[in-house]
Amino acid sequence: MTGAERVYAALLERVGEAQPRPRIDPVRRLAELAGSPQLSFPVIQVAGTNGKTSTSRAIASLMRAHGLRTGLFTSPHLVDFTERFQLDGESVDGDVLAAAWDELQVPLEVVDAELAEAGHGRITFFEALAVLAFAVFADAPVDVAVVEVGMGGEWDATNIVDARVAVFTPIDLDHTSILGSDVATIARTKAGIIKNGSVVVSAAQEPDALAELEEAAERHDAALALLGRDFALVDDRLAVGGRQIDVVGLSGQSYDPIFVPLFGHHQAENAALAIAAAEAFFGASRPLPEAVLDDGFGSLTSPGRLQLIGTEPVVYVDAAHNPHGAAALVSAVAESFTFAELALVVGVLEEKDVSGLMATLAPIAHRVTVAPVDSPRSIPADDLQQIAEDEIPGTPIEIAESLPEALEEARGWAMRAEGRAVLVVGSVLLAGEAIAFARSEGWGAA
Repeated sequence: MTGAERVYAALLERVGEAQPRPRIDPVRRLAELAGSPQLSFPVIQVAGTNGKTSTSRAIASLMRAHGLRTGLFTSPHLVDFTERFQLDGESVDGDVLAAAWDELQVPLEVVDAELAEAGHGRITFFEALAVLAFAVFADAPVDVAVVEVGMGGEWDATNIVDARVAVFTPIDLDHTSILGSDVATIARTKAGIIKNGSVVVSAAQEPDALAELEEAAERHDAALALLGRDFALVDDRLAVGGRQIDVVGLSGQSYDPIFVPLFGHHQAENAALAIAAAEAFFGASRPLPEAVLDDGFGSLTSPGRLQLIGTEPVVYVDAAHNPHGAAALVSAVAESFTFAELALVVGVLEEKDVSGLMATLAPIAHRVTVAPVDSPRSIPADDLQQIAEDEIPGTPIEIAESLPEALEEARGWAMRAEGRAVLVVGSVLLAGEAIAFARSEGWGAA
């Protein structure tokens, strides 16, 4: 067992990240016993419903292009656990991760014991994970950390940081059983990452969400910059392999056209948000050097977001797992590709808005194969088939007992005619499973 595998196995013995506890004090206590590593570097924190990981990766890439040593914490991982912790754009070495984990054992034992004595559950998977990430970044050391919020905001384990910049991607309905059933309630929780005197940079938001961000920013004396008001995506054009965008930044600078090697208008908006976040970090009145933008976006990738994993036939994966994310995906596919027909391979976890997801995907679905996700939280394939038949009437719906079986069926269909392709969608876990399978089968693109 490698060092990283040992750490992951130990973390899996704790309450999983799908069942977060709305608390922050035990995480802060754990970090204090570990030397408060989260306070040893400046932080840009990213919250929202969709686009968090892509935006976080873009911000970190711009920071690196500016010459800073970066830490990047995102979740969940697609294939390898170490993807969650990146140093200068590379997954952390497993031995480095294991060493940091070993140093965290005594603090964990102390806090677990204190929680047990008080009648509370011990430190969870994600709570331990966040402190572990901060310890790795402090040991590196990094010049700046870009930290993606796990779920929510106010009580999320990452919120023990004192973020200089708080970034908000679009806020919509997701994890409603935990975060609340309306956008305002969800936004109120997410706005909890705003700190006193920080700078808030936000994508365009629904009025109810924006009102919550504005109220929190005012309460914390934090400046709020909004896409479309204080900085702008002036133009967004389809380009070979991605987008070409024109952006006016917080500084008022009209940047030369920038190539972003990602698909979809939503990725253009994420890029504009990342530029504004970087400007806010360095000082809003200072434009970013053009070379930083060219280098930062030139090396940008976003695994699991319309990622090509096979070419004969063409197979893409996307981690969209709620209606808002699926809507962005449908728009990106319609604009960026010219497939005659598209087969969807779909697997979804039980807490998701499955009907809404299927209905949103309907315009691009010429055929659907449903499959279980490799998780105890997976919706059974026969239940998913029924929902798909209800929401995508008139479209052939196949059922598979596993993702490999679903991929074999969908790829076989795609190879029987010109202009066909396959898209795997519905879950981050499913996307990761598809990427790993494509690599094991030697498809050559994953």
